[in-house]
This record gives sequence, C-alpha cells and structure tokens, in this order.
Amino acid sequence: MNTEIVVSLITLLGSAIGTFAGIAVNSRLTNYRIEQLEKKQDKHNSLIERVYLIERHNAVMDEAIRVANHRIKDLEKAKED
Repeated sequence: MNTEIVVSLITLLGSAIGTFAGIAVNSRLTNYRIEQLEKKQDKHNSLIERVYLIERHNAVMDEAIRVANHRIKDLEKAKED
C-alpha cells in the first residue's frame, strides 16, 4: 500500500476516535447538569407545596380567629344586657 493512504487512514481513524470521545464526554456532562437542575427543581417544587399548605393553614386560622372574636363580642353584649 501506498504510505500516503496508510497515513490518511490512520489520520481518519484518529479523528473519528477523537470526535466520538468528545461527543461521549459532552453527553455525560450534559446529563450531569440536567440531573442537577432536576434536583434543584424538585427542591423548588417542594418549597412551593409547603408554602401553599402554610397559606391554607393561615386562612383556616384567620377564620377561626374571626369566629372567636365574634363569639367574644356576643358574650360581651350578653354581659351588658
């Protein structure tokens, strides 16, 4: 075989290996970053759910306070009569 052909084939093989290795490394890095973003999103979603539960609890407590205040006013009126 001609030496130029052999050198060309070796160069082609080296380029192909380098390209595929670069693609594999880049793919792993992308997958790692996506996993990290998913973890952050899960934490954020958990926080949103907890805030919603706290707001709902506060609404219930506010209503209970309004009812208690109304009862106190009724008792004060009954005491005055």
